[in-house]
Amino acid sequence: MIKNDIESPKVVSRDEWLVARTNLLMKEKELTRARDALSAQRRELPWVRVEKEYVFDTPDGKKSLAEIFDGRSQMIVYHFMWKRELEDGCVGCSFLADHIDGVNLHLPHHDVTFVVMSRAPLPVLAAYKKRMGWRFKWVSSHDSDFNFDYNVSFTQDDLAKGKVFYNYRMTDASIEELPGISIFYKNANGDIFHTYSSYARGNEEVVGAYMYLDLTPKGRNETGPNHNLTDWVRHHDRYGAGGFVNSAGAYVPPKRPESCCHSAESEQIA
Repeated sequence: MIKNDIESPKVVSRDEWLVARTNLLMKEKELTRARDALSAQRRELPWVRVEKEYVFDTPDGKKSLAEIFDGRSQMIVYHFMWKRELEDGCVGCSFLADHIDGVNLHLPHHDVTFVVMSRAPLPVLAAYKKRMGWRFKWVSSHDSDFNFDYNVSFTQDDLAKGKVFYNYRMTDASIEELPGISIFYKNANGDIFHTYSSYARGNEEVVGAYMYLDLTPKGRNETGPNHNLTDWVRHHDRYGAGGFVNSAGAYVPPKRPESCCHSAESEQIA
């Protein structure tokens, strides 16, 4: 349920508002400086050399991890959840993916390659990408250990235990994939290093819609039943189509009314 009104807003004079706004500005500046400091600490993390050879299916044929850097030294990988049981993209991942093409007009000009990866056959991903109107590079890790090694996919044995290693801890899980962002660096010798990964709400800062909503009076306005984006976000071509998004991030279409067999029989008789 999305709340349509704000209860009892405090209304003051412009001068009173300016005092309150200036006080908040001081806290915003503190947060900005804290974010800068945290980003610096992120860049100071130690790196892990990538020793395993990975091969991916791409629109240009099979390519190694080194090759999909496309000649740049830095690469951002978004681990996109593919709902294999529905042959559909995760709603939350699609929401994030809607933000990629805009920034990707600029990242390649600053030594950064952006790649989306999913554990699904490439033709399936290509069809979904076309439906959604996206332009970013999307490759398949379907025949690779990549998703498992970077803790976004889980085996049936993992799920049978009821706990998986995700977001740097053992956590409950009942679905075989979860989202994440991983960062890699390739030096002049061709050596590749894993420098950073984030998961779960750690990915929110790249979701521009949330950043805009956080500026508004109602904020994210996710008021139930799940108290997250599944309360309102849909694939961008499904707004107004009814249905709902379940807790696993899958879109469930509305039930179609059952056809009346008697009507069909009457038409045949007529």
